[in-house]
Amino acid sequence: MRFEVMRLDDIDGTPVDTTVVDAASVNRIVQQAAAIGQRLWIRPAGTPAS
Repeated sequence: MRFEVMRLDDIDGTPVDTTVVDAASVNRIVQQAAAIGQRLWIRPAGTPAS
């Protein structure tokens, strides 16, 4: 399964960077973001925005 990972702006929460990764990479990205206090939005890739 693939996931879309969006890095969010610290001020207003708007997406500033988007990437699609496999499930194995999600944990690494989350750990890196947590280490620096970065906000993420993660959803299954190919899912239309609601």
